[in-house]
Amino acid sequence: MHKLAHMETEENILRQRNIKPTAMRLLVAEKLLAQQYAISHKELAELFDRADSITLFRTLKTFLEHKLIHTIDDGTGIVKYALCQSNCSCNPSDQHTHFHCSQCKRTFCLIDAETPSINIPQNFTLEGVNLVLKGRCDRCH
Repeated sequence: MHKLAHMETEENILRQRNIKPTAMRLLVAEKLLAQQYAISHKELAELFDRADSITLFRTLKTFLEHKLIHTIDDGTGIVKYALCQSNCSCNPSDQHTHFHCSQCKRTFCLIDAETPSINIPQNFTLEGVNLVLKGRCDRCH
């Protein structure tokens, strides 16, 4: 795809979530769209020649606030980020399964994997779900 067409796609994605498309936000959106797996702040910063860490952090925070991305706790102690589906509102009912590869350490969103239904006790309030499967990915298998 032509670079300009790519940027128009990123701009549309940002506008759909009511995010003002600044140069940095467009670049970060482009990198996130290109990822096949979740990525940490550090890994994302390494994709840029000269990126201000604070600006990158603020961009990720804005994306989180507008539900463009979600965080993943894959058990490594490092927060990772992945794009949300277009119909995701980041409610507990929108949660999906993740897969963490024990060999290459990449974490994938498994959007099509069925998430088990869990009945919680009365007067409990569900605020989030973290379901991470662990094993080896297709590349490391």
